[in-house]
Amino acid sequence: MDQAIELAREVRRVIVDTVAVNGGHLASNLGVVELTIALHRVFSTPADSIVWDVGHQCYAHKLLTGRLDGFQTIRRAGGLSGFPKRSESPHDAFDTGHASTSVSAALGLLAADRARGGTASVVAVIGDGALTGGMAYEAMSHAGQLGLPLIVVLNDNSMSISPNVGAVSRYLTRLTTTARYQKLRRLADRAMLAIPVAGKPLFRAVMRAKKSVKAFFFKESLFSDLGFEYAGPIDGHNLPVLCEVLAQVKELGKPVVVHLTTKKGKGHTQAEDDPTAWHGVAPARRSNGGSPRPTFTQAFGAAMLDLAEREPDLVAVTAAMAEGTGLSAFQKRWPARLYDVGIAEAHAVTFAAGLAAGGQKPVVAIYSTFMQRCVDQVHHDVALENLPVVFALDRSGAVPDDGETHQGLYDIQIFRGVPGLAIAAPASAGELAAFLSWALHRGAPTLIRFPKGECPPETPAYAAPVDEGRGVAVGHAGGGGRAPLLLVSSGALVDECIRAAALLAERGVRADVFHLRFLKPLDLDGFLAQAAGRAAVLIAEEGVLTGSVAMDLAALARQRLGLQAVAALGFDERPLAQDGRAGLLSKAGLDAAGIARRAAGLMGIQAEED
Repeated sequence: MDQAIELAREVRRVIVDTVAVNGGHLASNLGVVELTIALHRVFSTPADSIVWDVGHQCYAHKLLTGRLDGFQTIRRAGGLSGFPKRSESPHDAFDTGHASTSVSAALGLLAADRARGGTASVVAVIGDGALTGGMAYEAMSHAGQLGLPLIVVLNDNSMSISPNVGAVSRYLTRLTTTARYQKLRRLADRAMLAIPVAGKPLFRAVMRAKKSVKAFFFKESLFSDLGFEYAGPIDGHNLPVLCEVLAQVKELGKPVVVHLTTKKGKGHTQAEDDPTAWHGVAPARRSNGGSPRPTFTQAFGAAMLDLAEREPDLVAVTAAMAEGTGLSAFQKRWPARLYDVGIAEAHAVTFAAGLAAGGQKPVVAIYSTFMQRCVDQVHHDVALENLPVVFALDRSGAVPDDGETHQGLYDIQIFRGVPGLAIAAPASAGELAAFLSWALHRGAPTLIRFPKGECPPETPAYAAPVDEGRGVAVGHAGGGGRAPLLLVSSGALVDECIRAAALLAERGVRADVFHLRFLKPLDLDGFLAQAAGRAAVLIAEEGVLTGSVAMDLAALARQRLGLQAVAALGFDERPLAQDGRAGLLSKAGLDAAGIARRAAGLMGIQAEED
């Protein structure tokens, strides 16, 4: 056991050193080091399966399953993923990235094993934050019904990214208040057993009495009602106790919840003191010598603060992501006007619908990848009632570092068909603020999508008043009159088109740029007027190309205008592995160089040699 404790120290050192360079999820990984070691001492993967909820806390698991040599590549292009991936290792039982899915997946793995006549153990490791998601309870209810020996390890650190909220969090807090009792109980048990001759009979008598009292006064609990045995709360950093308890529940043969209390950021003083700030650490970067432009997330947060001063009915709704969506300052300034519903995105949307029906102006701030969980709620609870809910979709488009599970490439196609929903894609901080102000007074559901990245420089076109379903001409590079080439885009890709036009100008090709502004309703008349008489038109979209606005506009230009030199650019349906935002855009041909290269080809100009 001394070697295991030393191993925990070494694992922490490797994680801290690597995350300092590459960035990544620090506090959450440091909090589960002992748990991970205990799991791998008691269970034997890949014969047994461990499913990590969300999966961002899998770094120690990767180190213990043969990936030490490649660990310095984690979250880098071509390197290890920051999340479990079955294609990466047979020890990764299930690909994860979103919260509250582990119990469902683990139960499916266990049912499949038993259907084959197997005897494998399956463990779902879920945090108290993920336990706020309703899907976890649906799975636990089913697990209790099936009676299969599923082991659910509840990692209770009172945190997701921000401190957990809601009745479930309070319930777990009440359970963990017995931790001191558990420690005293263990001391008393050892003292009784140490009594010569009478120790063991006395211990058995006390245990029988205690069970009788417990059965009389505490007949029901959340987990027992769902059909689970319950063990805990247990110190999640006590390796000997962890190993002992896990070995016991492995042989139990029933569904069981093992409740651990852990400290997020364990072993790293700063991460322990401020686990929210140290949840996700940015990679080390060289200073560019100047002040960076604000990110879209920061611009959204600033716009919300400004609007709240003028709009007394404005409220914000988020799903355990006040920090990530830029609403921390709003929460401090207007605590009663921010609703953090926990990891429950679907509830967030319908709750916002109720707020809107009650006369308030809700802005729902959720990452694009997590809005995928809310399709029915947006359609049924918001759009069919034409309720004025504003959706602010952060991390739309190419999302750096987190890999396939977090890409925001699908929201356009998912929500284009929702009745009455407008979809706007601002290209700058100024446009984002303007669109947000406009959306609050639209009187119908509105979705505003923006990426994780710095805001491009402002242009005069971005300051044009918001006119629903109307785009703006951004300008052209070089010469006078209408350019033979038109570049069309929306959102942050407009800046890539502007820079592509500058690259093309260096080769003697003039290009105009048209910013759609809206992906729904589309400015079809404006686009056709802009495209008419051009030699070539290229439409770039920061989303999946299949079913895209770009494809529709390209087809329209061919049908209505007879243009043949038309191309649509976008991402493939299957997302790329982790890389920086610039790398993801480059691989998809959506950076300035890629757009310029494809546009030059449309104009019949041979590509330059690299």
